[in-house]
Amino acid sequence: MKQGRAAPADFDLVGIGQCSIDHVCRVDGIPSIGGKAAMLGYDLLPGGQVATAMLAAARLGLRTAYVGSVGGDAIAEFVLAPLAEAGVDLAGVRRVPGATTRLAVILVDLASGERTVLGHRDSRLQLTATDVPAARIEGARGLLVDAEDAAVSREAAIVARHAGIPVVADVDAPGPGVEALLEAVDFPLVSRSFAETISSDGTVRGGLDRLVHFGARMAVATLGDRGCLARVGDREIASPAFPIAPRDTTGAGDVFHAAFAWGLLEGFSGERLLRTANAAAALACRGLGAQGDLPTRAELEAFLREREPGPWRDPDLRS
Repeated sequence: MKQGRAAPADFDLVGIGQCSIDHVCRVDGIPSIGGKAAMLGYDLLPGGQVATAMLAAARLGLRTAYVGSVGGDAIAEFVLAPLAEAGVDLAGVRRVPGATTRLAVILVDLASGERTVLGHRDSRLQLTATDVPAARIEGARGLLVDAEDAAVSREAAIVARHAGIPVVADVDAPGPGVEALLEAVDFPLVSRSFAETISSDGTVRGGLDRLVHFGARMAVATLGDRGCLARVGDREIASPAFPIAPRDTTGAGDVFHAAFAWGLLEGFSGERLLRTANAAAALACRGLGAQGDLPTRAELEAFLREREPGPWRDPDLRS
């Protein structure tokens, strides 16, 4: 957190990255290539990983600001409305005339609640260095970025680091500029598949080793119903998931990131920080869509008092 600040922060958390309109399709199993299946339900819902994280952080009591881009279409206001209603600052949102707002088609398996995501973004929505809100970042307590526009996120992370502000990054796939971004962040929160991809031996642990080598203060791999695994220097922290019957896992990772940032700014560390993020992710699975049932601080604290996580399941098991 920023040291020696003379005045209170303007924001607790600034987020830079995706927002989206989500076409959520409930299905009884994912059809094979060439097959057909009936949708058992269809909903058009707001989403996007950083927009959802900023909304989730606001529900936990943080003062948040969202920076991203939307098209000049009517759907943009629908996507941004939940954030505006929650008091998320949207002054850093760029509206692009003629472009269409980012969209995702999300297939949610009715039996398991697991989702499959197909995303599309108009190339005109790409952020540039001029979209980095340096003054807002310097006036915040924390920064959350994703890797969709990795060079822009890296520039924002450098601004934050120079100001002594912790940087959390949501990274789920390799791509141009991603490794350079990872070298500029303090807390990379990555998917299991990404950790395995960047590892020299194809394991989650190998991926975490590499993230620590990049300079991470704490590197975390999220593992779905197995919780998460983290590395702090040479120390490994395994945090199991909370047993739940999910309705929809869409957005669970986004809420994990929001609660991680909230806990970090609250001064949590180690096992407590990861347990808090896992609990928030579990609660997020109660609703439909990325933003369907985001927990409040009171709900999260009550859940943590009343529930214990399940047993740890090693992430290197391939079952």
